[in-house]
Amino acid sequence: MRQAYMTESGHGSAEDPRPGSRIRALLDRLRRDPGIWRRGVVLAVVAAATGLLMVLHAQIPNRIGNVGSLTETFLPWLGLLVPVLLVLALLRRSATALVALLVPAIVWLNLFGGLLTDKSGGGEVLTVATHNVNAENTDPEGTAREVAASGADVVALEELTGDAVPAYEKALASQYRYHSVQGTVGLWSKYPMSDTRPVDIQLGWVRAMRSTVATPSGDLSVYVAHLPSVRVKMNAGFTASQRDTSADALGEAIARDPVGRVVLLGDLNGTMNDRALNAVTSQMRSTQGAAGDGFGFSWPASFPMARIDQIMVKGVEPVSSWTLPRTASDHLPIAAGIRL
Repeated sequence: MRQAYMTESGHGSAEDPRPGSRIRALLDRLRRDPGIWRRGVVLAVVAAATGLLMVLHAQIPNRIGNVGSLTETFLPWLGLLVPVLLVLALLRRSATALVALLVPAIVWLNLFGGLLTDKSGGGEVLTVATHNVNAENTDPEGTAREVAASGADVVALEELTGDAVPAYEKALASQYRYHSVQGTVGLWSKYPMSDTRPVDIQLGWVRAMRSTVATPSGDLSVYVAHLPSVRVKMNAGFTASQRDTSADALGEAIARDPVGRVVLLGDLNGTMNDRALNAVTSQMRSTQGAAGDGFGFSWPASFPMARIDQIMVKGVEPVSSWTLPRTASDHLPIAAGIRL
């Protein structure tokens, strides 16, 4: 004989304990709540504004303090507002706020959801790595060994000082037969290098270089660059004019490169979302965006909030991309696998 089990509600009536019944009861209570659509209007406005800010970030002007580029640098972090607003909307029991919250949630997923999945592939690849080692690094040899431990075939280092270069050369000599240091940037390779020269990025001193690396799969043009730093100043906002000029010059050099396959390694002091890097990003692909797992934030090393260190490619296929363990630098090293 089948017997139905019921529980007594606080009013003495029978209530079905099954989850579906509880959800229906909750929805019934919400429908009977006359203020459910009137509460949380401010939360709804904030949610909608957040979504619009992400959609229209390219329209934010750079004329005053480069606020557009500043917003784009940290654009993924706007997604943190979604769970905060969700909790507040639930506490306020506001249907209006919950519906409005769909706007920033959908926009954020459309912009960055693809970065949350692992897109790495297989096959024979060339591994490249880059690291801003920090001019004040107190352990250059240890830093070099950490980067080399990635197994990279080609390694780029930025922010090299004259005093520290011998230490990096000594630490990497056993694994990398070929190398060149140009100004404050250097390139180490397991394969022969030719046509190595500085690249003028309009600074007056050398902070960029290029070289043709003869890999087993053919020639690859490798650029190493350290674009000027940006600053956030109270009286001037996001000051980045020198960085922007250098990015334009670097983009022009890459566009003129005679080798069809190009990889760019370095600290660009800007993210892929930053419009100021369009001269470079418009013609190249980010390995992290194409084949990485997660955002791959690289700076600051103590609490990474942005990926300003980049590996970009043109004419080759990104296979994987990742960050390497922390060194004595204030940046994390990054690496990528590419198929020529």
